[in-house]
Amino acid sequence: MIKSLNVKILVAFMLGISFLSLQASSTAVVSETQDNTVIITVDSTNLRFSPSEVVINEGQTVRFFWSGEFLEHNAVASNGIFNTGNPQTEVDYAFTFDKGTNDTYDFFCEPHQTLNMIGRIIVNPSEEDTDTNGTDTNDTDTNDTSEPAGNNNSVESTSSLNGVAVVPAFLVIALVSRYLR
Repeated sequence: MIKSLNVKILVAFMLGISFLSLQASSTAVVSETQDNTVIITVDSTNLRFSPSEVVINEGQTVRFFWSGEFLEHNAVASNGIFNTGNPQTEVDYAFTFDKGTNDTYDFFCEPHQTLNMIGRIIVNPSEEDTDTNGTDTNDTDTNDTSEPAGNNNSVESTSSLNGVAVVPAFLVIALVSRYLR
């Protein structure tokens, strides 16, 4: 009787960890690609943008990209310069900060603003402003919907539960198939 109860508690514990790993599967990607795009995603385990603050130069593009989120999110600039639209579980929206837009832009997720899901984009004057010739060589496309391409500047971080939860998931499958026949 006690052994059966212990097994059921263990199965329930393993199921709980497995479900946590599904919620913690969002990937935070910070990437400055060759086309001057910086990517902001959602860390759904903490209801935060990732990264929550970026520093870019005029002419660079910020891409809000998330897919398969459990909760719906959006990103809205406090001053209205950009808006990813209605909250959704999948968003792919890019905004290029053209010359003359150097400033600090705060943004938030409308459904989770009260939970402090906010971010900041700091736009510095373009690098060309410091050149002596003053020519603008940036050519960015705000409608780019291709997948993020990485280079040596890429940094990826995932929740630490993702790697750990694989083992409990297999244990749950084995225990359920063995003891609940």
